Amino acid sequence: MIFDAFSKTAPEDRIPFGQKLAYAVGMFVNNLQAAALPAMSVILNLGLQVDPRWVGLLAAIPRVFDAVTDPIMGYISDNTRSRWGRRRPYIFAGAIAAGVIFALMWQLPEGRSQAFYFWVFLTASLLFFGAYTVYATPFVAFGYEMTADYHERTRLHTFANIVGQIAWLMVPWFYAVMADPRLFENKVQGARFLAIVVGVIVAVMGVVPAIFCRERFGALPPVKIGEGVWGNLKDFFKSFAETFRCKPFVKLCAATFLVFNGYQLGISFSLYVMIYYVFGGSDSLAGKLQGWFGMLTSAVTLVVVIPLTGWIAEKIDKRTTFFCTIGLSLVGYALKWVGYNPAHPYWLLYAAPLTAFGTGSLFTLMGSMISDVCDYDELTSYRRREGMFGAIYWWMVKVGMALAGLLSGVLLWASGFDVTLGPAQPEQTLLLLRVFDVGIPLLTSAAAIVILSRYEITEERARQIRMELEARRGKLTL
Repeated sequence: MIFDAFSKTAPEDRIPFGQKLAYAVGMFVNNLQAAALPAMSVILNLGLQVDPRWVGLLAAIPRVFDAVTDPIMGYISDNTRSRWGRRRPYIFAGAIAAGVIFALMWQLPEGRSQAFYFWVFLTASLLFFGAYTVYATPFVAFGYEMTADYHERTRLHTFANIVGQIAWLMVPWFYAVMADPRLFENKVQGARFLAIVVGVIVAVMGVVPAIFCRERFGALPPVKIGEGVWGNLKDFFKSFAETFRCKPFVKLCAATFLVFNGYQLGISFSLYVMIYYVFGGSDSLAGKLQGWFGMLTSAVTLVVVIPLTGWIAEKIDKRTTFFCTIGLSLVGYALKWVGYNPAHPYWLLYAAPLTAFGTGSLFTLMGSMISDVCDYDELTSYRRREGMFGAIYWWMVKVGMALAGLLSGVLLWASGFDVTLGPAQPEQTLLLLRVFDVGIPLLTSAAAIVILSRYEITEERARQIRMELEARRGKLTL
């Protein structure tokens, strides 16, 4: 396997397999939390008949809150000093809290007003995203600091994303499970049961990296910052501003924002296209196609895309690998237009292996590239700020997800979609849903390629930075 090829890596830079596996289990939990909520949110509209504009707000508002709390949690994690390290205590507590809250937030009664569902679900979502931040921000930062080696970083994120991809393999089947009349009386009951299963998995498996992983920078002496609340606030905003002045990092954020959130916004219309255009209103048939498409995408990502991305990145470089993989995804998005064919519904599956190259390769490369950026930053700031970089990176993603959630509701409304019409949706509505699904990720992914064409940290530059850092502060190992 790619992550076992240590030909260019010194023994002291290798991450022990047990710690790699523990971190990968955490990645599965992280992805499950990220994927489960949007996958189940369709129940608010199709199960509880909440207006799509309200659903869009329910997707957007908590993510804005999440985007605000992420940098704060990153700063806290970077500056924590404890006997258990900077990251591990938060990962442990956050996993348990997020799992419990997720299980409870879907226990919604039927027959209540839209205002009731809006305020109850909004409150629960804010609590969930708060707990998720406590888990995810230190967890992501942990992955940036586990090794100093340029290629071992890619191997770690390759392995972690292979295991994490299992979550994306499962989630496309959520709607089919919730809507299965053989299992549940209705979709709402299905959502209640599924939420408990997800919550237990998050709480139990999420603590694994906190227990079994070790920190390279956990024993560093604290950095002197301002005294009291005001001093910490000033230092926080200074650190926040410095992060945005790091040009290579800003380019990575912009590329991710476009690729991932363009994909999220586009795919939010896929189930509607399948139900009302491809299958003429059939929930069950659409759920099955959604499941097969998602599972095939995830399976190809797991078996082909992530390992191939890691292998190519070692042979050429990370930036050129990004161009190759995102370019293949553009072809896949274009094929979806042909695949949406009511006469041949399963033609859509031909597009899945190529669309998988978009987000499937993205986080394998970005995790490794941000690790390089953290070294680049330490050279000038004299601080290890993985938490802040990870938080702001995901802050950009989540702002985009909030915008995507809001726009998905607005665009669904603008398309003329009306759930009360059932299968009798207007032709223009069905056309616009397909245009949004295919066109948005095509445009955003192409823009990302243009932006990253000017990324400046090559393999040679990354090795030079490491040598300068170790000459200044010495080597750090697990």
